[in-house]
Formats: sequence, C-alpha cells, structure tokens
Amino acid sequence: MPKVNDEHRAARRQQILDAATACFTREGFHRTTMQDIVGEAGLSAGAVYGYFKSKDDIIEEISAERHARERELLSRTGDLAPAEILRRLAREFLGSLSERKEQKRRRLGVQVWAEALREPRVMRLVRRGVDEPVRLLAGVVKDAQKRGEIPASLEPEAVARAIVALFHGFILQQSWDPRVAVGPYLAVMETVVDALLKPARAERKRT
Repeated sequence: MPKVNDEHRAARRQQILDAATACFTREGFHRTTMQDIVGEAGLSAGAVYGYFKSKDDIIEEISAERHARERELLSRTGDLAPAEILRRLAREFLGSLSERKEQKRRRLGVQVWAEALREPRVMRLVRRGVDEPVRLLAGVVKDAQKRGEIPASLEPEAVARAIVALFHGFILQQSWDPRVAVGPYLAVMETVVDALLKPARAERKRT
C-alpha cells in the first residue's frame, strides 16, 4: 500500500506542476494566482497548498525537474569522443524543442529568466541551471583539447558558455515565434561544432 500512496502523491504533485505550467504560460508568472493554479488543477485549495505553499515553491520545483532532466542528458554520453558528445548534446537538447510540451516548458523558462533579475531566490535557481551545464561542458572541451580535437588556445569555459548561449538564444527566438524550425537551426549548430574542431584537425595535419 505505501507504494500506491507514493505513486498517488507523485501523480498529484505532477498534476499541480502541469497546471501551474499551463497557467504561467498562458497568463504570465505575475498575473497567475495560486487560485488560478487550483482551478486549473481541478483540486481543492487544501490539496494544492499541501504540496506547494507559494508560486515561488512551484517555480523552484519546475526548475529543479528541468535541471534534473538536463543533467541526465549531459551524463548520458558513455565513452563517446568529446567531439561526438557535443554533437549528440546539440541533437538531444534542440531536438526536444520540436515537441509542443517542451516548447511550453521553455517559454516558462524565459519568464523565469526575467523574474531572476528582480528576485534573488529565482536568480539562484537560474544560475544553478546554467553553472552546472557550463561546468560539465567545459570538462568535455578540456578532454577534446587534450585529444587535439579543439584548439588549446580557446578557454574551455568560454566555449561552454558560447554553446549554452546558442541553445538559450534559440529558446528565446522560438518563444517569440513558434514557427521557427528546429531542424535547420540544428544543422547550423552541428556546422558550428565542426568549425570549432576544424582548426585543431588542420593543426594535427601540419605536425
């Protein structure tokens, strides 16, 4: 029975998070009230407040779930060479943006970015969601530099931030215009990765 109860609680929690995401995406973070979320979820106020005391608590949980998914993607690279890791990450992170549900999540993320400029608690969430991927990607870049796949003159963290910026930039553009196609942008991203590797390949040929 405890297992059933745990599953029920997890399902109810997700129901509330999905309702909040729908409200935030439709009305914006500031215009949405906890009562809006209660109505969207189809639950009693007591049921919702039993899981989350405020909108900030809900945002924190939504952000934590997204960061966990991103960490899982970043860790699923096995024994691939660093160059192929960068290509796979580009495909997996950008590929998900073809899905309507993921587009809604990411539009909410844009609102969270704006909220971070005025709310220190939210800023900590945003920084956590950027700092860890940058650290992990910088490690991939360092490994690629040791293998001679990326020019050693480039600062690993700067390369990592540039890659993250390309991803965030597309999220922002897609939030403005959902018609923006993922496939062509992904092709450009893969070309950028190839261009990043090309100088190192040319250098190896000369030596």
